[in-house]
Amino acid sequence: MTAHYTPEEKRKRIFAIISASSGNLVEWFDFYVYSFASIYFASQFFPSGNATAEFLKSAAVFAVGFLMRPIGGWLFGRIADRVGRKKSMVVSVLMMCGGSLAIAVLPTYASIGVAAPLLLLVIRMFQGLSVGGEYGTTATYMSEVALRGQRGFFSSFQYVTLIGGQLLAVLTVVILEQFLTEPELKAWGWRVPFVVGAIAALVSLLLRRTLHETSKAEDLNNKDAGSLAGIWRNHRAAFLTVLGYTAGGSLIFYTFTTYMQKYLVNSAGMPAKTASVVMTGALFLYMCMQPLFGMLADRIGRRHSMMLFGALGVLATYPILEILRGNTSTVLAFALITVALAIVSLYTSISGLVKAEMFPPEVRALGVGLSYAIANAIFGGSAEFVGLAFKNLGHEDWFFIYVTVMMAIAFLVSLRLPKTPSYLHTDH
Repeated sequence: MTAHYTPEEKRKRIFAIISASSGNLVEWFDFYVYSFASIYFASQFFPSGNATAEFLKSAAVFAVGFLMRPIGGWLFGRIADRVGRKKSMVVSVLMMCGGSLAIAVLPTYASIGVAAPLLLLVIRMFQGLSVGGEYGTTATYMSEVALRGQRGFFSSFQYVTLIGGQLLAVLTVVILEQFLTEPELKAWGWRVPFVVGAIAALVSLLLRRTLHETSKAEDLNNKDAGSLAGIWRNHRAAFLTVLGYTAGGSLIFYTFTTYMQKYLVNSAGMPAKTASVVMTGALFLYMCMQPLFGMLADRIGRRHSMMLFGALGVLATYPILEILRGNTSTVLAFALITVALAIVSLYTSISGLVKAEMFPPEVRALGVGLSYAIANAIFGGSAEFVGLAFKNLGHEDWFFIYVTVMMAIAFLVSLRLPKTPSYLHTDH
C-alpha cells in the first residue's frame, strides 16, 4: 500500500534522505580510506620486509577498529533513542573527522618507533566507535523518513552513499597514483586522503544540522527507550535474527569490497594500480545497483530478496574466489567481482530497512545499531585478517569455504523473517 503525501511533504522527506546520506558518505569515506591507502602506508607503521606480513598487521588494526563498533552501536543507539536521531548523527561525524585528521599527521615507525602503530591503533578504535553508531542511527532515520511503498528504493541510498564513500576513497588513491610515484606515496602521499576526509566531514556537519528530528516525545520518554534490558526482554528473537543474517552479509560484503583489492594484488598477482582501477569500476557499478535492487525488494518483498541473497551467495562464492585467484585477465576479474557484488546487493540495498522494521521506535536505533555492530565486528571487520591468515598458512581456499558456510547460515536465518514486518509498515 502506497501512502499519499503532499508535494511539500515529499520534498521534505527526500531532502532529509539526501542530507542524512550525504553525511553517511563522508563518514564511510573516512573509515574506508584506511583500507585502500594501507597498501602504501603498511610498511611505514609495520616494517618487516614481507608484504603479506605488513598487510596482515594493518588488517589487524582495521579489524580492531571494528571491535569498537558494538560499543559505538550501544552508545549512539542509546543517544538516538533517548535524545534524538539528529544529535547522534552530528556527534558521530565530528568524531570521525577528528580521527582522520589525527591519522593524517601521525608520525611513522621511523620517527617514533613502536608508539606509531600503537597510536594508529588507538585512533582506529576511536573511529570504530564513531562508525559503530553511524550505521544504526542512519538506517533508522532513513527508514523513518522514507516514503511508504517505496521504502526499499529510498532506504537503498544508505548503501549508495556507504559504497560511494568506498568508491571515493579508492578513487582518491587512484588519482594520487597518477601523479605520485610509489616512493612518494609511501613517504607522504598516503596522508592526503585523510586530510580530504577530515575537511569533508566538516561540510557534512552543516548538512546534518539541517535535518528534522523523527523521534516523537513519547518514544524518547518511554521507560524502555535505548534500553538493552528492554530489547532482550521484549525483542530478543528480532535481535538474534539480525545478528544471524548480518554475520554472513557483513563477511561477504567486506570480502568483495575492501579485501578484494588486496586479494587481487596478493593472490592474483595483479599490479596495485590495476587492482585499484578494477575496484573503482566495480564499486561504481555496485553503487548504481542499490536503488535497482531496492525497487526489486519493493516488488517481491524484503524476505524474498534476503532468501535469494543467501542462496546465490552459497552457490557463487567459492567458484568466483577460486577463479579470481588464478586469473590474469582484468576484464574477467571485473566481471566476476561485479557478479558477486550484484548478489551482495540483494542484501545491502535493504539491510538497514529490514533491521529497522523489526524494532519499535523507542529501541529501534539501539536494536539496529548494536545487533549490526556485533555481527559486523566479529565477521565483517575480520574478513581481511582471516583471509590473509589462511593464505599465510598456505590454505587460502579455507577462507572460501568459511564465507560459503556463513552465507548458508544467512539463508537459513532469512527464513525466519516475517512475511509482514512487525513495525514501520503502517507508519506514514
